Amino acid sequence: MKLKTIAIATLIAITSMQALSDDSLSGRPYSNATTLDTNLPDLGDVSQTVFTPLDEQRIGEQIMREVAVSDEVVQDVEVIDYLNALGNRLAAASSDKQQKFNFFVVQDNSINAFAMPGGVIGVHTGLFLAAKSESELASVLGHEIGHVTQRHLARMLAAQKYDMVKNIAGIALALLVARANPDLAQGALTTSAAVGVQNQLDYTREHEREADRVGLQILSNAGFDVRGMPAFFTTLQHGSRFSEGGAPSFLRTHPLTGERIADVTNRVEQMPYRQVPSSIEFQYVKAKLQAYHGVVETNIAVFEQNIRERRFVSEPAEHYGLAVAYLRKNALAQAEKEIVWLKKNAPAHAMVENLSAKLQVAKNNPQAAGKHYETALKIYPDNRGLNYGYAEHLLAIKQADNAIKLAKSQQRLYPYDAKFYEVLASAYTMQNKQLLGHQAQGEAYFRKYDLTRAIEQMDLAVKANDGDFYQRSIVEARLKELRRMQDSDKKP
Repeated sequence: MKLKTIAIATLIAITSMQALSDDSLSGRPYSNATTLDTNLPDLGDVSQTVFTPLDEQRIGEQIMREVAVSDEVVQDVEVIDYLNALGNRLAAASSDKQQKFNFFVVQDNSINAFAMPGGVIGVHTGLFLAAKSESELASVLGHEIGHVTQRHLARMLAAQKYDMVKNIAGIALALLVARANPDLAQGALTTSAAVGVQNQLDYTREHEREADRVGLQILSNAGFDVRGMPAFFTTLQHGSRFSEGGAPSFLRTHPLTGERIADVTNRVEQMPYRQVPSSIEFQYVKAKLQAYHGVVETNIAVFEQNIRERRFVSEPAEHYGLAVAYLRKNALAQAEKEIVWLKKNAPAHAMVENLSAKLQVAKNNPQAAGKHYETALKIYPDNRGLNYGYAEHLLAIKQADNAIKLAKSQQRLYPYDAKFYEVLASAYTMQNKQLLGHQAQGEAYFRKYDLTRAIEQMDLAVKANDGDFYQRSIVEARLKELRRMQDSDKKP
């Protein structure tokens, strides 16, 4: 899975980061209603006729299919939900209210982010750790969203003479292998098409300037500190001192020129001053990623030193990160001590409650864990992290009925969440309900953009010997629908 995922991630780590993007369906240049002067050349709209929004959607779904099963993608729901909340807040402040986005986190220490066809935007864990404030992180997402809404990627691909829709995945794989391992470049770039695309997907100054300006306006509209963008430029420049091979990955794909820095800095100086503190969610997510990064003993030592020397932006975040690191090490007594500190000294938060419940699970205390989840969910009933944890707990203690009840209640809030269908599949299997189990697993695969496996499971549901007439009718109709979708996808 690693090679495929990285491959997909290159379609734009090459392209994306370059112009990283995915796009607004309008294809029209961004129009500033404020005092900011975009004053950019007309980049044209040829992409609409060569690389359509439907093409982008199909490629985006293919990418998300790889993301769903990749070992290189962070699957932690608290991290995912935070990034999507931040990304969607910024997207809502853009000029295109119709474009849908999917954000995900790549387990990679490099300072990087990228956009892909279909509104898919990836962020490396290294970027989270490098960002000194939430506004810095938001400035990068705003920049990527700017590439998307301006259709930069689609325009670049449309300029090619190749059948990008059919060959893009293979070309992306070749380019990715070449970038990740230069020794394999000769074998990977076996086609002239791949070489040609690599040569053509170079960022243009116009694209970068436009993404900066649009991203800056998005940042302001969303209520963040616009100084986060020039501040992050400084972070990138400093990053070149410790990054392997020179400049951070983001700089290699998004060239940072003096002109860009000056342009953004001048614009920021003309905008109203706004001091925006980073949210506690940002601090907790960053601490959590740090706790899982590298050697756990080193992380524990760093958190402890920061607390001892009072060298931190957020004291609760340091204690939270230390608790996560201790739990990772299975040092349960020490983890509990940090959680007690958080409950006494920090504002109540769902992430702290989830960590506390996980501690009880790790201590093999199912009764205490169950009570903790129940109490926390009364306060945070819609929190996916708590609901995931409680569902897994219920399955572990063989309470299939309660797991089914929980999953169905959450499906009303998160109809596209594959996890709750997987919970249903496990619970029904536990009850030896074959039809319902295969049906639920099929719906889970469908939400992971895997039509082939979804059809396989729904076919097994149809062939199951149990289930009443109503249930069999539902799975038969669903199977026909999925097969129609599969046939439609195969059409050119």
